Amino acid sequence: MEKRTIVAMPGDGIGKAVLEECIRVLDAAGFQANYVNGDIGWEFWCKEGNPLPQRTIDLITEHKIALFGAITSKPKDEAFNELAPELREKNLVYASPIVSLRQFFGLDICMRPCRSFIGNPLNFIRRAADGGIEEPKIDVVIFRQNTEGLYGGVEWSNPPKQVYDALMTHPKFKQNFGMHPVEEISVSTRIFSKKYTGRILRASFEHARKFGYKSVTVCEKPNVIRETSGMMYKMAQQIQKNEYPEIQLWNTNIDAQMMWLTKNPEDYGVIVAGNMFGDIASDGFAGLIGGLGFAASAQYNPETGVAVFEPTHGSAPKYADYEVSIVNPIAMIDSAIMMLEFIGEKEIAAKIRTAVAEVVSEGKVRTYDMMKMTGRADVVTKGAASTRQMADAIIEKLK
Repeated sequence: MEKRTIVAMPGDGIGKAVLEECIRVLDAAGFQANYVNGDIGWEFWCKEGNPLPQRTIDLITEHKIALFGAITSKPKDEAFNELAPELREKNLVYASPIVSLRQFFGLDICMRPCRSFIGNPLNFIRRAADGGIEEPKIDVVIFRQNTEGLYGGVEWSNPPKQVYDALMTHPKFKQNFGMHPVEEISVSTRIFSKKYTGRILRASFEHARKFGYKSVTVCEKPNVIRETSGMMYKMAQQIQKNEYPEIQLWNTNIDAQMMWLTKNPEDYGVIVAGNMFGDIASDGFAGLIGGLGFAASAQYNPETGVAVFEPTHGSAPKYADYEVSIVNPIAMIDSAIMMLEFIGEKEIAAKIRTAVAEVVSEGKVRTYDMMKMTGRADVVTKGAASTRQMADAIIEKLK
């Protein structure tokens, strides 16, 4: 069988270390692939003025499947100051390359599973009614609309006249903001479309049906953000009634959800939300299963088959320069498991998932976060596993 080609995009900081170890695990599990490097990240912004070069877009267009490490993003002024001097007169504006990637390829469906591993010392625990300790099993999958909403990029500081005039036609804008000089106003939009709202809702219901989850929860704020959140919930009601009547539809406000996730997280199955609230909810639930070292994600376009798989942690530049990498590679490895399932390599995916679970449960090899240490360069000398040692332990289980 011809080997599949995977676009490997290390990105910035710790992304390089976790992706390298992830590929070692894939190789050890018997996944045969050719990996082609995709340039992305801060280095290419600084020296080329483009953190997502066209050559990387071309690679993903051709091969469709990509593994991504992590990205560094900085505020507007810092981004400008780090540009190569010869690029500073070109009116370049930094944009997150991963957000650009999502929008260019229409990767509107983002799936973020949050499942606890047996034996993980970082699992959420709570006080029981009898005074004892409970450790509820967490098995939540967040579906986050990935291309619209607050991350859509439609925003202005000192908005142009036609935008300002249009905003002034809304009575609440005129009443609450019309007294401010236009140069003192910044505007970010939150735009939902029925097409892509419907796609993320159906993806969440379909996942619930396929894997036996009893409920889908719309986690938004329709009592206040009436047009966008309200549209999503109304569409969810129609889709549930007409297409998925056997699955319960729940509705939570994002603020209340952040309280309830530490009270009764085991009650939730599939959660669906817009871009910002999905980001918040997924980080909240990730905290219950051990933090960002265990938080994986997939983002894909069901029409084109283009998909990018990445951990949800950042580039953690403060760790990137350590002589020995100390970060937990499990989120990256879990993201690769999602990739394998997406392309039909389910046996290899299950094999790796079992190996990861056995290492965590056994408890002999734990990275600094699992040992509740501060992430310093010397944690390996104090008993914490390095990034490579964790990957080695998983590979050993694969044998």
